[in-house]
Amino acid sequence: MQSGTPVKRVVWASALGTTVEYYDFTLYATTAALVFNKVFFPAEIPLVGTLAAFATFFVGYLARPLGGLIFGHFGDRLGRKNILITTMLMMGTGTFAIGLIPSYESIGIAAPLLLVLIRLIQGLGMGGEYGGGVLMALEYSPKRRQGFFTSLVHIGTPAGVLLPVALVTALDAFLPAGAYESWAWRLPFLASIALVAVGFYIRLRISESPEFVKMRAEREVRKLPVKELFADYTGKVLLSIVAKVAESGLFNVYYVVAIAYVTTELGLPRGPVLMAVLIACLAECLTLPLFGALSDRIGRRKVYVGGAVFQLLLAVPFFLLVQTGSLPLMTLAMVLGLAVGHGSMYGAQAALFANLYPVQVRYTGLSVTQQVGATLGGGLAPLAGTALLAAGGGHWTWLVVYMIAIAALSSLAASRLGSGELNHEALGGVPAAKEAIQ
Repeated sequence: MQSGTPVKRVVWASALGTTVEYYDFTLYATTAALVFNKVFFPAEIPLVGTLAAFATFFVGYLARPLGGLIFGHFGDRLGRKNILITTMLMMGTGTFAIGLIPSYESIGIAAPLLLVLIRLIQGLGMGGEYGGGVLMALEYSPKRRQGFFTSLVHIGTPAGVLLPVALVTALDAFLPAGAYESWAWRLPFLASIALVAVGFYIRLRISESPEFVKMRAEREVRKLPVKELFADYTGKVLLSIVAKVAESGLFNVYYVVAIAYVTTELGLPRGPVLMAVLIACLAECLTLPLFGALSDRIGRRKVYVGGAVFQLLLAVPFFLLVQTGSLPLMTLAMVLGLAVGHGSMYGAQAALFANLYPVQVRYTGLSVTQQVGATLGGGLAPLAGTALLAAGGGHWTWLVVYMIAIAALSSLAASRLGSGELNHEALGGVPAAKEAIQ
């Protein structure tokens, strides 16, 4: 398909947006597990403060479905590019602002209230970011390589985890004792502005999606995309939301809940577990395109379901390895969970979900799937995981039951979806769309 922008630049611009998105969420989740329970939510019992911090983490997720509907609507009506510039600014400036909020000790209840307000604004922006970024890559890609190119966009997720965890680990290792908790935690939030500046510049230099341009030229833009979406594709929306839950939820269990478990319940230093997460995220940056390419060859659904089943089987071994406190064993657990289990689902996910919908409602459909599924999965996971740890007296038995349950549920839902191959309907009637991706 001819366009004014090389596909590599489009993928790079989209991946940067995903990096900013997950930089924020990872940085917030990591800091919530380590610091926010003291800075914004002081409590007599440490686990109670952690629960309160994770509750504000969930607030950001709650705003994402609304953001997905709003920006999905305008993305399907007005185009992908301008929406992506807006959402990146909302996300990035919010992350920067969190680094400036005074502590509870300084301004009292206003501190957590400001935090909640910023999380809501960020959540709205993030709700529209994912769908647009993925669709720009998908709609620029050669038909038979959509799995590979959209998986490159997803590298922004482990990269967005890798960068803040690396910063937190470095600050924790090289600053004097107590410096990170008292003031240095703010530095990674303030540093996010550099990512936003680079992403903003690159996005200004890309052209609109060629499929959207074609749809607009043929006057096929829908007045109310969400109405058509739920009138014609309700079953696909619901199944894809349930299929999304385990991918998002287990990702947050591996790095958010596990960090809290190791530092709070086991009483171990944070350095080794952060290093294990760091290595696993680096590994996932390499495995994601491999699983994306595999989905181009054998089918999206097979790769996705396989990843869910693998994580179901991994749940107990994961915590057996983590509870040893050994760096090599914790690293093995994180690599299996993030680089293999999550990587296989996430590598196939974008092409699988995006091709469920025709181009006229694709931004809305993909955004609803992503944001509602991520809210029920990733948004609830830190809160549910911490609560289940507390209910189990600090042991992970009930948490593992939760992990197995959502993995089984998502694998069943994904097995009912289409294969993720292009078809005539999914591209709004383009004849070439009958090319199969299997």
